[in-house]
Parts: sequence; structure tokens; C-alpha cells
Amino acid sequence: MALNVKKGDTVQVISGKDKGATGRVLSVDIKKERIIVEGVNRVKRHTKVGQTTRGGTTGGIQTKEAPLHVSNVMVVDPKDNRGTRVAKKRETVTKTRSNGSTYESTRATRIARRSGKEL
Repeated sequence: MALNVKKGDTVQVISGKDKGATGRVLSVDIKKERIIVEGVNRVKRHTKVGQTTRGGTTGGIQTKEAPLHVSNVMVVDPKDNRGTRVAKKRETVTKTRSNGSTYESTRATRIARRSGKEL
């Protein structure tokens, strides 16, 4: 199943405890339909104190981003920095083969429904 969100997109959270927050997508899990957004849905992880091979200690309380379901975010429109739905637009392009001949092919691009700009 294809998702409307890709790694590197700027998204806005539309539901949950961080509603209204925006951030950049760090990773996408297509099978679980979950994404990790920079600075959003931060949780504290308590790790056990241990020792490294060089004698330093590790552990303590670490804060990191937890995954969000993809339905809780919207892609931000580059024109007005508001959430928008995503559409796909197909356009015909001319490509060149290695031997110099050309052929027609189609290319899909993502566009913002709000403004029509390419994402």
C-alpha cells in the first residue's frame, strides 16, 4: 500500500497530544503505516546503567521520538504552510535511450490539493 508521506516531507500533526505541531519525517514504516516525525511525540526511555569497553558508563533517561500513525498527520503545503491532501499527477515525458533513440513515458508527481504546487 502506498502512503502519501515520504521521508523528508514536512508534516503537521492533526490529532493527539501534539496536535498542531509540525516537523520533518525521519523514517517511514510502510507495513505498520507508522512514521517518526522530528520533535513530535517525544517519550522518555529509561535505560539500564552499564559500562562500555573503555570504562565509560551508559544509561539513564533518554528522550526520543516515538512512531505516529500516518493518519494523524497531513503534508504541509509549501505555498502557505498549512496541511493539505496529496494528489498524484501523471505527465508524459520524452526519454532518451543509451543508443540515442527517444521514447514517450509517463512520470507521476505528487501535488498539493490546496494550491496545486508540486511537493
